[in-house]
Amino acid sequence: MSRGPIDFDKLHRDGVPFASFQAGEKVFLADEAGDAMYVVRSGLVDILMFGRVLETVGPGGIFGEMSLIDENPRSAAALVASNAEVAILSRAEFLAQIMVDPKFALYVLQVMAQRLRRLDDAIAAKGGDEP
Repeated sequence: MSRGPIDFDKLHRDGVPFASFQAGEKVFLADEAGDAMYVVRSGLVDILMFGRVLETVGPGGIFGEMSLIDENPRSAAALVASNAEVAILSRAEFLAQIMVDPKFALYVLQVMAQRLRRLDDAIAAKGGDEP
């Protein structure tokens, strides 16, 4: 995935918290409340559903945005594949970012669209008519 319009120095200046995770640590599990999204500064984070890796998110990538936007529980788990540092954007911080930089909102939408297209392709590859 391409590096998004992420200015980590600005996030830090804006007071967005950062956290470090060790390989093997969970960031969140499916069905947990989703009150933040994450932007990977370094390392790799696997996004899993039913024990299967759907995507590995690297530097400049985002995850956890869907629950932040629709305020529903997490649909997947996020586990750290290699030591990682992430910025943690609350809903208020997310809204502040998109007010200052609308390109950030566009980037989030593009990532969500790419993920939806991959899901569509996977369904089509299975025949599409299975429940």
